[in-house]
Amino acid sequence: MAQHPSNRTAASCDHVFKSQAGANDALLSRFLKVRAQTSALVAPLSNEDAVLQSMPDASPAKWHLAHTSWFFETFILARWQPNYQPFDASFKVLFNSYYNGVGDKHPRAERGLISRPDLQTVLAYRYSITEQMVQLLSNPGSDQPLNNELVELAWLGCNHEEQHQELILTDLKHLLSKNPLRPAYQARWPLTAIEARKPRWHQYEGGLIEMGQIGKHFAFDNESPQHKVFLEPYELASHPVTHGDFAAFIADGGYQRAELWLSMGWDWVHASHTAAPMYWEQHEQKWLTYTLHGMIEIDANTPICHINFFEADAYARWRGARLPIEAEWEHAASLIVASSPTIIGNFQESHALHPLAMREEALSDHPQQMFGDVWEWTASAYLGYPGYVPEAGAVGEYNGKFMCNQFVLRGGSCATPQQHIRHTYRNFFPPDARWQFSGLRLARNKADTLTNHGE
Repeated sequence: MAQHPSNRTAASCDHVFKSQAGANDALLSRFLKVRAQTSALVAPLSNEDAVLQSMPDASPAKWHLAHTSWFFETFILARWQPNYQPFDASFKVLFNSYYNGVGDKHPRAERGLISRPDLQTVLAYRYSITEQMVQLLSNPGSDQPLNNELVELAWLGCNHEEQHQELILTDLKHLLSKNPLRPAYQARWPLTAIEARKPRWHQYEGGLIEMGQIGKHFAFDNESPQHKVFLEPYELASHPVTHGDFAAFIADGGYQRAELWLSMGWDWVHASHTAAPMYWEQHEQKWLTYTLHGMIEIDANTPICHINFFEADAYARWRGARLPIEAEWEHAASLIVASSPTIIGNFQESHALHPLAMREEALSDHPQQMFGDVWEWTASAYLGYPGYVPEAGAVGEYNGKFMCNQFVLRGGSCATPQQHIRHTYRNFFPPDARWQFSGLRLARNKADTLTNHGE
């Protein structure tokens, strides 16, 4: 007997459409892959896991499932599906995130109070939206190409959902960390000890470079227009700062030394009573950290994560170095992509869901682990590039209206889908945000020397 959509599991309801995808239809194939992956991420969760909200910045998994469907319904189906009827008219407000141009929205901090509709109803909603999107993208009964604007919005919707896949994992990690049992999202994975490697510096001559995205492939509007930037000679560290590096910073009183901190950062340290990165706990002179695999002892050779901009900047000052500006980061990353176009790294697909130590196969003549593992804070404020103009309408709220009081991060993380990242990709968060997999890589002006904390 066929299941009613409301009785389908989160993992199965999207896979049913796979047979309808044309072999040469890249958009439909990407859509189905993205929808299936989101469902797979929430499949291990209980109903209780899916509905709870641990802080205002995080959202329940059930809300993510609904909101990503709301996006396709609101911006595509309601406009291009003939005689479209909403699944539930109340969802227009309930699962709107921040699109003021669409109308009212439920308060972000109260998403965990939405016990109804229940999870099965949300899954039925998701199934319905997926089914109708497949019909629309398959363009049955017509030999005409799809409307260009529809296609662009569908690609945006796929990339939007990939962002929410990462948020599902980071939000869930924060939620589970609040449980005194410290439960694991997935089984503990075997860590292979990797010998520490001596850090070194990669030198760049700088000069006039091209920065930003250009071409036919999808990119968010904040990655363009392409423009010229002049860089002074600079150096980047060979790999991200590690857990062991940061433990040394703590041992040297890093959180108690006002001279290392920006004024707002020092105020944050005192107001929050912070003395270690997020998820760290000290037990019998050992540092433990919570991961999606449960509590583990920190691995000194893995990239530090869950630190905010203030902590990253203070650590860099302690080392006698600095954070890179995003133009330096992108320039170095573009040279990696030019030598090997396939972006390789520890992404969501590796299932590690935690930063890994430097890998043997990484390129030795470029900085390593530029992609995946941890988002790397830069010293650059999140602003529009010269000539940037937000898209018209509600979709224009996607990026442009957040260009205030935020800093740029680059490179992706262990929770980012691999197909989602580019060397031009700009992530952004407020300087006190820590629940993302955020870390840092040191930079310095060419010919600078480190303090005795360095080489």
